[in-house]
Amino acid sequence: MRVIVAGLGVQGHKRRRFASADYVAAVDPVNPEAEYRSLHDVPLDAYDAVLACIPDEPKLDLVTYCVENGKHVLVEKPLCTPRDEDIAQLERLARARRVVVYTAYNHRFEPHCVRMRDLIASGDLGAIYSCRMFYGNGTARLVRDSAWRDRGAGVIPDLGSHLLDTCLFWFGGDIDDFRVLSAHRFENLAPDHAVLSAETRVPRIELEMTLCMWRNYFTCDVLAERGTAHIESLCKWGPTTFRHRKRVLPSGRPLEVAVTLAQDDPTWALEYEHFKKLCTSRIATDLRADLQLQQALTRLAAEVST
Repeated sequence: MRVIVAGLGVQGHKRRRFASADYVAAVDPVNPEAEYRSLHDVPLDAYDAVLACIPDEPKLDLVTYCVENGKHVLVEKPLCTPRDEDIAQLERLARARRVVVYTAYNHRFEPHCVRMRDLIASGDLGAIYSCRMFYGNGTARLVRDSAWRDRGAGVIPDLGSHLLDTCLFWFGGDIDDFRVLSAHRFENLAPDHAVLSAETRVPRIELEMTLCMWRNYFTCDVLAERGTAHIESLCKWGPTTFRHRKRVLPSGRPLEVAVTLAQDDPTWALEYEHFKKLCTSRIATDLRADLQLQQALTRLAAEVST
Protein backbone atom coordinates (compact mmCIF):
# COMPACT_ATOMS: atom_id res chain seq x y z
CA MET A 1 0.00 0.00 0.00
CA ARG A 2 1.33 3.43 -0.97
CA VAL A 3 0.61 6.18 1.55
CA ILE A 4 1.12 9.90 1.77
CA VAL A 5 1.21 11.92 4.99
CA ALA A 6 -0.93 15.06 5.09
CA GLY A 7 0.41 17.39 7.75
CA LEU A 8 4.09 16.98 8.55
CA GLY A 9 4.08 18.05 12.20
CA VAL A 10 4.80 15.97 15.29
CA GLN A 11 2.15 13.36 14.51
CA GLY A 12 2.95 13.39 10.81
CA HIS A 13 6.61 12.58 11.44
CA LYS A 14 5.56 9.63 13.61
CA ARG A 15 3.14 8.35 10.98
CA ARG A 16 5.79 8.72 8.27
CA ARG A 17 8.27 6.69 10.32
CA PHE A 18 5.90 3.80 10.95
CA ALA A 19 4.61 3.74 7.38
CA SER A 20 8.21 2.92 6.48
CA ALA A 21 8.49 1.53 2.95
CA ASP A 22 4.83 2.34 2.25
CA TYR A 23 5.55 6.06 2.49
CA VAL A 24 5.50 7.93 -0.81
CA ALA A 25 5.39 11.65 -0.04
CA ALA A 26 4.21 14.33 2.37
CA VAL A 27 1.84 17.26 2.01
CA ASP A 28 2.21 20.37 4.16
CA PRO A 29 1.49 24.02 3.33
CA VAL A 30 4.57 25.34 5.20
CA ASN A 31 6.99 22.54 6.10
CA PRO A 32 9.85 22.57 3.55
CA GLU A 33 10.37 18.81 4.05
CA ALA A 34 7.06 18.11 2.31
CA GLU A 35 7.07 17.41 -1.40
CA TYR A 36 3.64 19.00 -1.94
CA ARG A 37 1.82 22.03 -0.53
CA SER A 38 -1.71 20.76 -1.21
CA LEU A 39 -3.26 17.32 -1.43
CA HIS A 40 -4.81 18.34 -4.74
CA ASP A 41 -1.29 18.66 -6.17
CA VAL A 42 -0.51 14.96 -5.62
CA PRO A 43 -1.26 12.77 -8.67
CA LEU A 44 -4.12 10.43 -7.80
CA ASP A 45 -2.32 7.45 -9.30
CA ALA A 46 0.63 7.97 -6.92
CA TYR A 47 -0.99 6.74 -3.69
CA ASP A 48 -3.62 4.46 -2.18
CA ALA A 49 -4.15 5.96 1.26
CA VAL A 50 -3.66 9.15 3.25
CA LEU A 51 -2.50 9.51 6.85
CA ALA A 52 -4.21 12.77 7.81
CA CYS A 53 -2.38 14.55 10.64
CA ILE A 54 -4.12 17.89 10.33
CA PRO A 55 -6.12 20.36 12.48
CA ASP A 56 -9.81 19.72 13.04
CA GLU A 57 -11.21 22.42 10.75
CA PRO A 58 -10.09 21.02 7.36
CA LYS A 59 -10.67 17.35 8.23
CA LEU A 60 -14.07 16.92 6.60
CA ASP A 61 -13.03 18.48 3.29
CA LEU A 62 -9.79 16.51 3.11
CA VAL A 63 -11.33 13.16 4.06
CA THR A 64 -14.21 13.70 1.64
CA TYR A 65 -11.81 14.49 -1.19
CA CYS A 66 -9.87 11.30 -0.48
CA VAL A 67 -12.96 9.11 -0.29
CA GLU A 68 -14.48 10.56 -3.44
CA ASN A 69 -11.27 9.61 -5.23
CA GLY A 70 -11.17 6.07 -3.86
CA LYS A 71 -8.45 6.62 -1.25
CA HIS A 72 -8.37 5.09 2.25
CA VAL A 73 -7.86 7.52 5.14
CA LEU A 74 -6.42 7.26 8.61
CA VAL A 75 -7.30 10.53 10.34
CA GLU A 76 -5.94 11.66 13.70
CA LYS A 77 -8.49 11.90 16.48
CA PRO A 78 -11.04 13.27 16.90
CA LEU A 79 -12.97 13.19 13.64
CA CYS A 80 -14.70 16.57 13.86
CA THR A 81 -17.33 17.78 11.40
CA PRO A 82 -19.58 20.86 11.41
CA ARG A 83 -22.75 18.75 11.68
CA ASP A 84 -23.48 15.28 13.06
CA GLU A 85 -25.07 14.28 9.76
CA ASP A 86 -21.73 14.92 8.02
CA ILE A 87 -20.33 11.83 9.76
CA ALA A 88 -23.21 9.63 8.60
CA GLN A 89 -22.86 10.99 5.08
CA LEU A 90 -19.12 10.33 5.12
CA GLU A 91 -19.74 6.76 6.27
CA ARG A 92 -22.22 6.18 3.42
CA LEU A 93 -19.80 7.62 0.86
CA ALA A 94 -16.91 5.48 2.11
CA ARG A 95 -19.03 2.35 1.92
CA ALA A 96 -20.19 3.22 -1.57
CA ARG A 97 -16.58 3.75 -2.71
CA ARG A 98 -15.46 0.65 -0.78
CA VAL A 99 -12.71 2.52 1.04
CA VAL A 100 -11.82 2.70 4.73
CA VAL A 101 -12.07 5.79 6.89
CA TYR A 102 -10.42 5.06 10.24
CA THR A 103 -9.95 7.47 13.15
CA ALA A 104 -6.73 6.88 15.07
CA TYR A 105 -7.06 6.21 18.78
CA ASN A 106 -3.76 4.48 19.37
CA HIS A 107 -4.39 3.83 23.10
CA ARG A 108 -6.62 0.95 22.01
CA PHE A 109 -3.35 -0.81 21.16
CA GLU A 110 -1.63 -0.05 24.48
CA PRO A 111 -0.86 -3.52 25.98
CA HIS A 112 -2.32 -2.81 29.40
CA CYS A 113 -5.40 -1.11 27.93
CA VAL A 114 -6.01 -4.31 25.96
CA ARG A 115 -5.37 -6.32 29.14
CA MET A 116 -7.94 -4.23 31.01
CA ARG A 117 -10.49 -4.68 28.21
CA ASP A 118 -9.99 -8.45 28.30
CA LEU A 119 -10.23 -8.66 32.10
CA ILE A 120 -13.49 -6.66 32.15
CA ALA A 121 -14.92 -8.78 29.33
CA SER A 122 -13.98 -12.02 31.12
CA GLY A 123 -16.35 -11.31 34.00
CA ASP A 124 -13.68 -12.19 36.59
CA LEU A 125 -14.14 -8.83 38.31
CA GLY A 126 -17.87 -9.33 38.74
CA ALA A 127 -20.00 -6.21 38.81
CA ILE A 128 -17.98 -3.10 37.95
CA TYR A 129 -18.65 -0.29 40.42
CA SER A 130 -16.37 2.56 39.45
CA CYS A 131 -13.62 3.59 37.04
CA ARG A 132 -11.31 6.56 37.45
CA MET A 133 -8.72 7.63 34.87
CA PHE A 134 -6.13 10.39 35.01
CA TYR A 135 -4.24 11.51 31.89
CA GLY A 136 -1.76 14.34 32.10
CA ASN A 137 1.08 15.81 30.10
CA GLY A 138 3.14 18.96 30.23
CA THR A 139 2.24 20.57 26.92
CA ALA A 140 0.47 23.68 28.28
CA ARG A 141 3.11 26.08 26.95
CA LEU A 142 3.33 24.36 23.56
CA VAL A 143 -0.44 24.54 23.21
CA ARG A 144 -0.54 28.19 24.30
CA ASP A 145 2.10 29.08 21.72
CA SER A 146 0.30 27.22 18.92
CA ALA A 147 -1.52 29.20 16.27
CA TRP A 148 -4.52 26.85 16.37
CA ARG A 149 -4.48 24.57 19.45
CA ASP A 150 -5.25 26.96 22.34
CA ARG A 151 -8.90 27.41 21.54
CA GLY A 152 -12.34 25.94 22.14
CA ALA A 153 -12.61 23.33 24.88
CA GLY A 154 -8.84 22.85 25.04
CA VAL A 155 -7.77 19.74 26.91
CA ILE A 156 -11.24 18.12 26.68
CA PRO A 157 -11.12 17.23 22.95
CA ASP A 158 -7.32 16.83 23.11
CA LEU A 159 -6.87 14.28 25.92
CA GLY A 160 -10.52 13.76 26.82
CA SER A 161 -11.27 12.24 23.44
CA HIS A 162 -8.73 9.49 24.23
CA LEU A 163 -10.33 8.81 27.62
CA LEU A 164 -13.88 8.81 26.28
CA ASP A 165 -12.83 6.42 23.51
CA THR A 166 -11.20 4.19 26.13
CA CYS A 167 -14.55 4.09 27.95
CA LEU A 168 -16.17 2.85 24.73
CA PHE A 169 -13.35 0.34 24.25
CA TRP A 170 -13.68 -1.12 27.75
CA PHE A 171 -17.36 -0.79 28.60
CA GLY A 172 -19.23 -0.32 25.31
CA GLY A 173 -22.64 1.27 25.55
CA ASP A 174 -22.77 5.01 25.11
CA ILE A 175 -21.09 8.13 26.52
CA ASP A 176 -23.99 10.55 26.45
CA ASP A 177 -24.15 11.00 30.24
CA PHE A 178 -20.76 12.63 30.85
CA ARG A 179 -20.76 16.10 32.34
CA VAL A 180 -18.05 18.66 33.12
CA LEU A 181 -17.34 18.54 36.83
CA SER A 182 -14.66 21.26 36.61
CA ALA A 183 -12.63 23.10 33.98
CA HIS A 184 -9.73 25.45 34.69
CA ARG A 185 -7.55 27.75 32.61
CA PHE A 186 -4.40 27.76 34.71
CA GLU A 187 -2.03 28.93 31.96
CA ASN A 188 -3.98 28.89 28.70
CA LEU A 189 -6.92 30.64 27.08
CA ALA A 190 -8.71 27.33 26.67
CA PRO A 191 -9.10 24.85 29.56
CA ASP A 192 -5.83 23.12 30.42
CA HIS A 193 -7.31 21.06 33.27
CA ALA A 194 -10.71 19.38 33.40
CA VAL A 195 -12.64 16.67 35.21
CA LEU A 196 -15.53 14.85 33.55
CA SER A 197 -17.93 12.61 35.38
CA ALA A 198 -20.71 10.13 34.57
CA GLU A 199 -22.53 9.47 37.84
CA THR A 200 -25.83 8.04 36.61
CA ARG A 201 -24.41 5.04 34.78
CA VAL A 202 -22.97 1.69 35.85
CA PRO A 203 -20.08 1.80 36.33
CA ARG A 204 -19.76 5.42 37.45
CA ILE A 205 -16.76 6.99 35.69
CA GLU A 206 -14.50 9.94 36.47
CA LEU A 207 -12.00 11.29 33.95
CA GLU A 208 -9.34 13.84 34.88
CA MET A 209 -7.09 15.41 32.25
CA THR A 210 -4.53 18.17 32.26
CA LEU A 211 -1.79 19.84 30.22
CA CYS A 212 -0.11 20.94 33.47
CA MET A 213 1.37 17.61 34.61
CA TRP A 214 5.07 18.27 34.14
CA ARG A 215 5.92 14.60 34.12
CA ASN A 216 3.62 12.81 31.68
CA TYR A 217 1.49 10.24 33.44
CA PHE A 218 -1.55 7.97 33.13
CA THR A 219 -3.34 6.06 35.88
CA CYS A 220 -6.52 4.02 36.05
CA ASP A 221 -8.38 2.39 38.93
CA VAL A 222 -11.31 0.04 38.39
CA LEU A 223 -13.25 -0.98 41.51
CA ALA A 224 -15.41 -4.07 41.26
CA GLU A 225 -17.28 -6.74 43.17
CA ARG A 226 -14.52 -9.35 43.15
CA GLY A 227 -11.46 -7.15 43.12
CA THR A 228 -9.79 -4.16 41.52
CA ALA A 229 -7.62 -3.49 38.48
CA HIS A 230 -5.07 -0.73 38.01
CA ILE A 231 -2.82 0.74 35.32
CA GLU A 232 0.18 2.91 36.10
CA SER A 233 1.70 4.83 33.17
CA LEU A 234 1.87 3.98 29.45
CA CYS A 235 4.61 2.31 27.42
CA LYS A 236 5.70 5.63 25.91
CA TRP A 237 6.39 6.92 29.44
CA GLY A 238 7.26 3.50 30.90
CA PRO A 239 7.78 1.35 32.72
CA THR A 240 4.07 0.62 32.88
CA THR A 241 2.39 -1.73 35.35
CA PHE A 242 -0.94 -3.56 35.38
CA ARG A 243 -2.21 -4.83 38.74
CA HIS A 244 -5.11 -7.20 39.30
CA ARG A 245 -6.05 -7.49 42.95
CA LYS A 246 -8.46 -10.29 43.88
CA ARG A 247 -10.77 -9.57 46.78
CA VAL A 248 -10.49 -11.67 49.95
CA LEU A 249 -13.75 -12.17 51.86
CA PRO A 250 -14.93 -11.05 54.32
CA SER A 251 -11.87 -8.73 54.37
CA GLY A 252 -8.11 -8.91 54.17
CA ARG A 253 -5.11 -8.23 51.99
CA PRO A 254 -6.03 -9.05 48.37
CA LEU A 255 -4.16 -11.52 46.21
CA GLU A 256 -2.24 -9.48 43.62
CA VAL A 257 -0.90 -10.25 40.18
CA ALA A 258 1.27 -7.52 38.62
CA VAL A 259 2.69 -7.26 35.11
CA THR A 260 5.31 -4.59 34.38
CA LEU A 261 6.46 -3.71 30.87
CA ALA A 262 9.53 -1.67 29.99
CA GLN A 263 9.49 -1.32 26.22
CA ASP A 264 9.14 1.15 23.40
CA ASP A 265 5.66 2.37 22.55
CA PRO A 266 4.18 -0.36 20.31
CA THR A 267 0.89 1.39 19.57
CA TRP A 268 1.86 3.35 16.45
CA ALA A 269 3.16 0.30 14.60
CA LEU A 270 0.25 -1.88 15.76
CA GLU A 271 -2.33 0.70 14.75
CA TYR A 272 -0.79 1.19 11.32
CA GLU A 273 -0.81 -2.56 10.70
CA HIS A 274 -4.45 -2.65 11.84
CA PHE A 275 -5.29 0.13 9.37
CA LYS A 276 -3.55 -1.74 6.55
CA LYS A 277 -5.52 -4.90 7.32
CA LEU A 278 -8.77 -2.96 7.24
CA CYS A 279 -7.84 -1.53 3.86
CA THR A 280 -6.73 -4.86 2.43
CA SER A 281 -9.89 -6.65 3.53
CA ARG A 282 -12.11 -3.70 2.51
CA ILE A 283 -13.91 -3.74 5.84
CA ALA A 284 -16.97 -1.50 5.69
CA THR A 285 -16.33 1.86 7.32
CA ASP A 286 -18.08 2.20 10.69
CA LEU A 287 -18.16 5.71 12.19
CA ARG A 288 -20.72 5.11 14.94
CA ALA A 289 -18.12 5.64 17.68
CA ASP A 290 -16.99 8.86 15.98
CA LEU A 291 -20.55 10.14 16.01
CA GLN A 292 -20.88 9.35 19.73
CA LEU A 293 -17.59 11.08 20.45
CA GLN A 294 -18.51 14.16 18.42
CA GLN A 295 -21.87 14.48 20.17
CA ALA A 296 -20.27 14.08 23.60
CA LEU A 297 -17.43 16.51 22.88
CA THR A 298 -19.82 19.10 21.43
CA ARG A 299 -22.03 18.92 24.51
CA LEU A 300 -19.05 19.10 26.89
CA ALA A 301 -17.56 22.05 24.98
CA ALA A 302 -20.87 23.88 25.35
CA GLU A 303 -20.78 23.29 29.11
CA VAL A 304 -17.29 24.82 29.28
CA SER A 305 -18.30 27.90 27.31
CA THR A 306 -21.35 28.71 29.44
